[in-house]
Amino acid sequence: MAGQLKEVRNRIKSVQNTQQITKAMKMVSAAKLRKAQDAIVQMRPYSRKLQEVLSNIVSSSEGDLGMNLAVERPVEKVLLIVITSDRGLCGAYNANIIKLAKQTIREKYASQAAKGNLQIWSIGKKGYEHFIKNKFKASETFKDIFLHLSFENVQACAQAAVKAFENKEFDAVEIVYSEFKNAATQRFVVEPFLPIPKVQKKEGAKKSDFIFEPEKTQLIAELMPKILNTQLFKAVLDAHASEHGARMTAMDKATENANEMLRSLKISYNRARQAAITTELTEIVSGAAALQG
Repeated sequence: MAGQLKEVRNRIKSVQNTQQITKAMKMVSAAKLRKAQDAIVQMRPYSRKLQEVLSNIVSSSEGDLGMNLAVERPVEKVLLIVITSDRGLCGAYNANIIKLAKQTIREKYASQAAKGNLQIWSIGKKGYEHFIKNKFKASETFKDIFLHLSFENVQACAQAAVKAFENKEFDAVEIVYSEFKNAATQRFVVEPFLPIPKVQKKEGAKKSDFIFEPEKTQLIAELMPKILNTQLFKAVLDAHASEHGARMTAMDKATENANEMLRSLKISYNRARQAAITTELTEIVSGAAALQG
């Protein structure tokens, strides 16, 4: 009985130690989430408007010089930029992104993957480790971006993808990431990156009419890469905020589960303790009765 009590006490202490860790991680993630959320909230309207302008220009410009990033080619070679996190303990966050990437490969690019013409650039170590382990063609060049998250580092990735597309190393580039909604909600999306998608015009809608200054081809050639850099940076910021939100939610749930486990263990401990006391009292009474007899 004493051994059982000691075992339950050790389990209670272990759960309490784990709960302290989950509480601390929740607080750290909450602090990081506020900063990451501010960054994406400020970035999103700017990125959305730039993307809208670019798509409208592409839709209204046909056969213009400098539009090579909008040219649609038969898709023989594909690049997926998959954005995961560097660390775990964030619930099903990484698993959902990886699952979506695999689903995209299976449903859209199965033939390209079978020919070895599908490559993955992983931003975040978790995705890279998974894809390498499962024999995908994955590059480690940009996997450490979150160690030093900055526009310049993300821009290097975007420019490399643009250069590869221009050199016809890839015919399509898509981004797989998590779009931040709030701390408890993320939306896992696949977003086209290259070629630049055109806006689908509704019937009867007026054609966008832009006045270009400086000259049109010069402006487009200058504007396109900058907007693409911003688009990828927005996706990375979305993923960064989503990661901290998912981790904060996971640690909050883990803390609640630890409370439930502690409650159950304490009940078990009290029951075992009461049983031990009852047994001791019975032994004392029996011993006293034996002496009197």
